[in-house]
Amino acid sequence: MASNYLTPEQDRQIRRWERWNRNYFLVAFVALVIVLVFSSQLGLSTGESWGSLGVLLAAIVAPIIVLQLRLRCPACGHRIGWQAKLMAPDQCQACGTFLRARSR
Repeated sequence: MASNYLTPEQDRQIRRWERWNRNYFLVAFVALVIVLVFSSQLGLSTGESWGSLGVLLAAIVAPIIVLQLRLRCPACGHRIGWQAKLMAPDQCQACGTFLRARSR
């Protein structure tokens, strides 16, 4: 049985997703640290109420969920985002395609 690999264009799509995911994670991490450290000075938290702090935290975390939902196997279209962390998984669980271009 021959192993399936991505075409160079499909590989570029996956690498582009990985770059976006990694870069957003770094920005979100820094933003979360800043927001959490300075929330009382910025007037975002008032002790008992999450108020605008909760909205800001949700706005920072929501794109992470969207990025995970957008990742699909280029070969079969199966959603593979939840298999991924910062990087795409090695292989699609649905079709078995290796999520790398064949090295020559």
